[in-house]
Amino acid sequence: MSDQTADAASHKAKMQKLQAEHRAKVSEAGDPDRGLVLVHTGKGKGKSSSAFGVVVRALGWKKSVGMVQFIKGNWITGERQFFERLGGVTWYTMGEGFTWDTQDRDRDIAAAQAAFARAREMMESGDFDLIVLDEINIALRYDYLSAEEVLEGLEARAPRTGVILTGRDAPAAICDYADLVTEMTEVKHPFQAGIKAQRGVDF
Repeated sequence: MSDQTADAASHKAKMQKLQAEHRAKVSEAGDPDRGLVLVHTGKGKGKSSSAFGVVVRALGWKKSVGMVQFIKGNWITGERQFFERLGGVTWYTMGEGFTWDTQDRDRDIAAAQAAFARAREMMESGDFDLIVLDEINIALRYDYLSAEEVLEGLEARAPRTGVILTGRDAPAAICDYADLVTEMTEVKHPFQAGIKAQRGVDF
């Protein structure tokens, strides 16, 4: 047997073993028969972008999707324009912009509370398979909302409804409750080199 043939046989055996192990894990896994809670956090880019990817996936399966944006205000973004043209997403942008734009804590708290009240209505309605609470972790970081009230809202959601919470600095209590937590890590960012945000890439 040549070295090339031996390498091919060894690779095939290794892949067959990995395949068998993976299939065994899949067969042992169960369906919780409820929507999952996902947290996208961390200092790196891609938290909301990843959530929008899940939205596209859900729409592909003809799922019902809702979006509540907590911070971004009326900032025009590519994804918002896309989903408005496409349809299929019940979308509410309820923030008033970045926290340094309003410079009014009472207004920020009121906006966050109104956004979460709308989110709770949607989560409890039973009308949605997936709801994205975009940048809610920022509202939690600044104590515009408490982790306790957000957990109460998540616990009260309809069984079918999955929720994605985005934004850096997700509280430990939210991460502990979630089914999936992904932390985006920044390795390099164009803004550090003096490059401003670009349409179609950053927003």
